[in-house]
Amino acid sequence: MKLGVVFPQTEIGEDPSAIRDYAQAAEGAGYNHLLAYDHVLGAARERFAEGRRVPYTDTSQFHEPFVLFAYLAGLTQRLEMVSGVVILPQRQTALVAKQAAALDLLSGGRLRLGVGVGWNETEYEALGENFHDRGQRIVEQIEVMRRLWTEPLVTFQGKWHQIDRMAIAPLPVQRPIP
Repeated sequence: MKLGVVFPQTEIGEDPSAIRDYAQAAEGAGYNHLLAYDHVLGAARERFAEGRRVPYTDTSQFHEPFVLFAYLAGLTQRLEMVSGVVILPQRQTALVAKQAAALDLLSGGRLRLGVGVGWNETEYEALGENFHDRGQRIVEQIEVMRRLWTEPLVTFQGKWHQIDRMAIAPLPVQRPIP
């Protein structure tokens, strides 16, 4: 059985040494992975319907997962980094594939990439992405990322992605990244 810990994203604050200490303590205690959540932006509570309970707002701190994981990978030896989840349709697919490949390579294959569509329409709006086609887009995004991680040269023609004989390099250790 593998056990992990959830990174206390909104509680841990900004002190790099506290973040380091948490990850190293988790690894020292024998946990296999550390899971961190993703949100690029937080909205003011009044942006949501009256009485709607929202899990985070504009004051909630979310460390960017790829940067956080790169920092922690350099400070740990075996702790696996797990995203729970990167809201993929808010991001450029090839850039996420490149960031994930670099993190996987530099951590020695310790990345597990969870992706999802998210729920917060205001975040999509602020990032200039379409909230309403996010489910369809993520299917294509996953296919593109898997191909970029496993093929030396990719040609892909989809509804949202047009790639003509392109590649990312270096490739990740895990092909594809789980």
